[in-house]
Parts: sequence; C-alpha cells; structure tokens
Amino acid sequence: MKKQVLATAAGLVLAGACANAGAVTLNPKGLGQVLLFPYYTVNKGQDTLLSVVNVSDVGKAVHVRFHEGYNGRVVMDFLVFLSPHDVWTAGVTTASDSATGGALLVSSDRSCTLPQIPAGGIAFSSVTYSGASASDGGPQTIERTREGHVQIITDGDIRPDSPTARIVEHVQTGAPGAGAPADCSQLDSASVVADLVAPANTLAGSAGIVNVDEGTYFPYNAEAISDFTHVPLLTSLSVVDADDLRSANSDSADGGVPATVFVDGKPLTFTYARGIDAVSALFMADSIYNEVLLTQSLNAATDWILTFPTKRFYVDPGLEPEAPALPFGEAFQAPGEAAARGMHYLYDAEELYVSDPCGQVCGTPIMLPPLNMPYEVTSVAFHRGEEAAPTVSPVFGSRLLRTLAPTYPGWQTGWARLDFAYDEQQSLPGGTANGGSRTLFGLPVTGFMAYNIVNTQAQPGRLANYSGLFRHRSTASCLPSGVAPAPDGSCF
Repeated sequence: MKKQVLATAAGLVLAGACANAGAVTLNPKGLGQVLLFPYYTVNKGQDTLLSVVNVSDVGKAVHVRFHEGYNGRVVMDFLVFLSPHDVWTAGVTTASDSATGGALLVSSDRSCTLPQIPAGGIAFSSVTYSGASASDGGPQTIERTREGHVQIITDGDIRPDSPTARIVEHVQTGAPGAGAPADCSQLDSASVVADLVAPANTLAGSAGIVNVDEGTYFPYNAEAISDFTHVPLLTSLSVVDADDLRSANSDSADGGVPATVFVDGKPLTFTYARGIDAVSALFMADSIYNEVLLTQSLNAATDWILTFPTKRFYVDPGLEPEAPALPFGEAFQAPGEAAARGMHYLYDAEELYVSDPCGQVCGTPIMLPPLNMPYEVTSVAFHRGEEAAPTVSPVFGSRLLRTLAPTYPGWQTGWARLDFAYDEQQSLPGGTANGGSRTLFGLPVTGFMAYNIVNTQAQPGRLANYSGLFRHRSTASCLPSGVAPAPDGSCF
C-alpha cells in the first residue's frame, strides 16, 4: 500500500511538471529569454551601466528598449547580436552637463548592433511622446528621458553556421578582450530574419547605478522571464513593436498563454488568452515589503523604486484603445499620471506602528490616505516626520517622486509595507487555474529599496559613502473570480 501511495504521488508530481512545462515564469535562477531592468537614471550626476550575457553555445538576436518612467514610452531601441558566450556592455549618461538635458547611450562594446552605435553614443529621443501626434498628456521635454526602465527581449537564437552567425562571430587574436566581428555592416535584414530559431532560456543581465564623484554604486540583477516564446519573434525588421511584452506565447492547442506564479508560497499555473496578462501575472503582488533606514547620526537616506513593467499596456490609449483596463483603474492623461494606489504601513525596528500618531496605544490604527503611484516608475522617498518632504528623492535624485513619513515622532529606522489590493479595480481577472476562473489581486510591480549612508568622520578631511540595494519582497493572493478579496482566500 505504501509503495502504491508513493508511486501515485510521484506520478502526480510528474504530471504537474509536464502540465506546467513551457509556462512563462519569473526565473529565480536569473536566466531567461526576457530581461527586465527596473530602473535606469542619469539624475544627480549618476550613470547607469548595463551588462547582458549570452551563456549559450549559439548566438542571439536581442531587442533592447529603454522606456521613460512616466508612461513607458520607448526613448531608445535597437538590436544587439550576441555571439556564443558573448557579453554586451553599455552605459547611460547625460547628453550634456545640463541637469535638464536628455540621456545618452554610450558603448565601446564590439558586438554587432542594428543600427550601429557610433563612438560618441546615441542620444535618447522624445519623438514617441512629443508633438501633437504623439503626446500622451505627459511632459514633452527631453528631460523625461533621464530616468526609466529597460527591457530586453530575445527575438531568437541564431542558427549555427548561418550567414548571420558567421558575421556576428568574434574573430579572436589570442589576446583577452581583443576579439571582434570582422564586419558588422554585412548584416542583411532578410538574412537575419531567416536565420533565427526559437530562443533558449540562456540570457542573463545586470546593472549598476554609479556616481563617480560621490563614490556610490548600486548594483542589481535583471529580472529574468523564461519560456516567454516558443517561436522566433522577429519576422520583419520593419514591423514596430512586433516583439514587445504582448508577444508572450505558448504552443498549446487552445492558444492560451500559461504563467506560473507563486501564490501563498506555492507555484500555481494560470492560463490567459493574452500574452500581456500572463506577463503581468508574474509580477502581481497584493503587498510588498522592505526596510527603511533614516538614522540621523548616519546621515542615512532611503528610496524605494516601484516599477510597473506592463502598466502602459493597460493605461495608454495609444497602446490599448480600451484603456484603462484591469489591473489598473485610470488611463494615463495630463499632467502625466495614471493613478495606482496602495495603503502604507510603517513600523520601527521594535514592532511599533509609526503611521499612527498614537503608535499602538489607541487601539485600532487610523486609516491614512492611500499612496498614489502615478507613473510606470515611481520613486518613493522616505523622510523623518519632523523634516520637510524632499522635492527630489535623496538617493537617486528622482523626479518621479512620492514621499512617505511617519506621523509618530522620532522614527528613524524600521520597515514598511505597501498593500496594492486596494479595491477590485486593482486586480487581474481572466486567468484559469485548477479548472476554474481565477483572479489575482493587487498590481504587477517590481523594484528595490536603496539606501545611502554618509560617514563624515571616516578620517579628518575624508568623506565616505556606503550604499546598499535590496529587491522588494512580495506576496500574491488569488480567489475564484467573482469573489471579493480576503486575507485567507485561496485559489488552491
């Protein structure tokens, strides 16, 4: 009997594994077909460094897109051709010394790109949001390109021994760092498309935000999505946005796109009719959690970066004619906002609830107004209650700013929680799991906390900066569709 039970259990595990094979997944191992970098910035004298690694034995064609932070409009995009075992690196800096100038992409990397990146770099463009035909209601200045996020999608692996593979391969001299393609100008658009096959989950990436003058560095790994596509995505170099996050697909007979999500600490596979909903499901969070450090004696400062990587596909009428669409409740409009809300709870390091001026003395905590996060990338700057709210975030100098402070006096360190299951407008319906219709509650979000400490007493006349960056922790909740959200609700 015992052997029968074990055999049955093993069979169920294998059946579940097979059923989930090919589902779009946020890969905790860091490898995938799609990379999401939650934040780039050139504010406050900072540069952002990017590194993309092909760990496989075949080449790759990847589409790099930089999205500005207000509404995710594309401000720079191009193709990078990674040869086997190749690394592509680049930096984002300011196009001028002006604090209101735009961003500039620079790269000395030898990997082939289309178009080629000149030695002086390529300036980011405002064309997708400026002018009467492109305006989305947000700012139209080039300054809008100074901060945002980056998405890299593998259009396909390059067929070995194909014309494209031979062109992008690095000719080696035997000296480390000296290999380079013979002539990237030979790349032919028609050949590139013909030479692509379905990509493997073998792309990795990282970024770092560096301020040379201040001596700060904030490194992080890109979010990796695996099994995003089972076919090459690039079918024509003239088709715009044929390979964006809406392109998630599967080979299922019904055309549905499965996504594996952790709910209540357990993996659960949902199937959606649209690829963009499957990607959003990966990032759905009813709450996020992270720490806050404002210790005055350390001159400490804390920013939270909240990136909603799929938001534009639900709030931008230029991309979604029926905007707004769930999980977002408002369309992007003048003066450049699409409201998303979250309840905030701040605690000190010894369990005191400091969002309430009574602490825990008065019994039931008071309900504060929700925090509005109106941008595709919103920076939350924390400050002590006795201080005036900053006009730019203290760590990154972000202007996509919202501020939070405790109403309880004397708070300097602790942690915070943001709850996104604010109402039924912030939910993602339309998924099926366990044989029924299911709804995930909250918002699709990623990002991190970053803090900086300034030590003015390192040595006489010497200044020292210490910095740290930590990914947000999150929880997801789900109920059968049509049922109101509940703390103990479950889709299992």
